Amino acid sequence: MKTYDAIVIGAGQAGGPLAKRLAKAGKKTVLIEKRFYGGTCVNDGCTPTKTMVASAKAAYMAGKSHELGVPVKKFSVDLAAIKKRKDEIVLRSRNGGLKAAEKTQNLDVIFGEAVFAGEKTVEVRLNSGKKQTITADLIFLNPGALPLVPEIEGLNEIKYLNSTTILDLEEVPEHLLVLGGNYIGLEFGQMFRRFGSKVTILEKSDRIVSHEDQDISEEMQKILEMESITIHNNTQAIKFKQKAGGKITVTISRKGEERKIKCTHVLVAIGRKPQTEALNLPAAGIETDEHGNIKVNDTLETTAAGVYALGDAKGGPAFTHISYNDYTIVYRNLFEGTSYSIKDRPVPYCMFTDPQLGRIGIDETSAKKRGIKYKVAKIPMAHVARAIETGDTRGFMKAIVDPDTKAILGATVLGPEGGEIMTVLQMAMEGGITYDRIRYCVFAHPLYSESLNNLFMTLGD
Repeated sequence: MKTYDAIVIGAGQAGGPLAKRLAKAGKKTVLIEKRFYGGTCVNDGCTPTKTMVASAKAAYMAGKSHELGVPVKKFSVDLAAIKKRKDEIVLRSRNGGLKAAEKTQNLDVIFGEAVFAGEKTVEVRLNSGKKQTITADLIFLNPGALPLVPEIEGLNEIKYLNSTTILDLEEVPEHLLVLGGNYIGLEFGQMFRRFGSKVTILEKSDRIVSHEDQDISEEMQKILEMESITIHNNTQAIKFKQKAGGKITVTISRKGEERKIKCTHVLVAIGRKPQTEALNLPAAGIETDEHGNIKVNDTLETTAAGVYALGDAKGGPAFTHISYNDYTIVYRNLFEGTSYSIKDRPVPYCMFTDPQLGRIGIDETSAKKRGIKYKVAKIPMAHVARAIETGDTRGFMKAIVDPDTKAILGATVLGPEGGEIMTVLQMAMEGGITYDRIRYCVFAHPLYSESLNNLFMTLGD
């Protein structure tokens, strides 16, 4: 048995930075990763998908460039070349992160699967085939999550895709059927439509992105349908059957009525599940909820003293930036004497459809449920000078404010650079800048953010 000051399981966006920070602080640390350094973000999420989104945007602009007076008579999509570029960027990030970790004094990086053998004791089944037992007083869990696969008749008999395997395609699918109308499904659906696939999206709820306000969902569906993406709401796939020649027959159900559609590829994008089963958490006294998420308190400590969980596996918002923030909270509380909490922290996020959907704070639906006094500021991108000039007026900006204190309570921006515009409002919220002040702020012209003046002018008070 080998003893360390700290064990970090998972080299994701919390585990990697935390392990290096602990080591630099003089703690003898071991970082255990069973697959690739960098976690989901670098290998299967942010880095590869946003790289491919950029290629899809280039294809979209080539097809629309005639509207700006620059006709492109002919272009083609080379998915193999797109994949090659994506792989190069992923490897650069993965290998760069690993090299930096391996050079860090007091830090050992080992590759294998971690399994708890008892309290504060971890057995590592090394990828080399050997086993190693290690112990430490401090343990940090950042195992991440995996694509969730539903139990549907015939699904396991077809070669379905998930958010990881779809990244390795080198030929554009003829007809891609997407299960799920949220982040993963919509980003990939729009991407592959722009690459040339026919795309059909099935969403079991009555609207896509159903956790957003209804007007956001309706506008997003309108935008996607403008690109000839077929969306079926209130619809579920109930049976799959592989046909000779590669075609797949899918039986779908909508409000009790069944019908069949054919496709060539199926993407399962209904969500993700925590990667906690193999850890044998009960052996260490670590409890999980009914979904397998690790239970934590407001400072991210689990039910076992001295063991902390960070990132997607603890439940809650599954975003890279939240995972990274988890690391900063845990480290500062343990070693810098702070008392930060995850309770009520701001959770900004951005969905990288085109246009982007950026969100911070509460929306109108949440305000109504809470029964608070509020007003809505809303402006279509068709009234934003920069959007008109660039030829992209899809979407709108929307903010929820307190009419008495003038505080900004939340904002949703569905439009070009929606995430960047949202971030401006987030900074205003963080700094206590009220909407009446933003009305008269001096912004450089003509930027998208400049139209925040006009957004809050719509309140009329």
